[in-house]
Amino acid sequence: MATTTPVTADELIRICDDSTRYELISGELHMMSPAGWRHGELVFRLSMLIGAYVEQNRLGRCFGAETGFLIQQNPDTVLAPDIAFIAVKNLPDTEPEQAYWPSAPDLVVEVRSPQDRDAAVQEKANRWLAAGGELIWDVDPAQQCVTVYCPQTAPVVVPHEESLDGGTVLQGFCLPLAGFFE
Repeated sequence: MATTTPVTADELIRICDDSTRYELISGELHMMSPAGWRHGELVFRLSMLIGAYVEQNRLGRCFGAETGFLIQQNPDTVLAPDIAFIAVKNLPDTEPEQAYWPSAPDLVVEVRSPQDRDAAVQEKANRWLAAGGELIWDVDPAQQCVTVYCPQTAPVVVPHEESLDGGTVLQGFCLPLAGFFE
């Protein structure tokens, strides 16, 4: 029986195939296909809104979709959300020296692609929560809703007729979803 050695975060950063993106889940590589145009548009629009709010209120730092977060070690898990935010209170005094941010962000935003399945999306949200994420937004363009995950509470679906708020992570942030999904 053949066995494979788990890939580490250090090995992941050295993979030289520029045309392929990966996430690392418990030492196993998972290829990430390029996003479709609708996905990219929504990520960009939401990144601008969150980024402007964070900058205006000096709340912390935002990260784009290419950013890896090392959320588990031995075996390593490195995930790359579509959008991430870390609050000032959780920023280290000095910038991390390693390639991947060494913890989960406070806010994780994942915009679904058509091929994403509910079970996989929920599993990923639970990984973020287990690693210390405080607020996970699962943005579903097809259903025009956002499922909100928080620690120790059941997920809440915010329909397109309502507004998405930043809770305790992005206090005061409010996004009417009807206009966002147009």
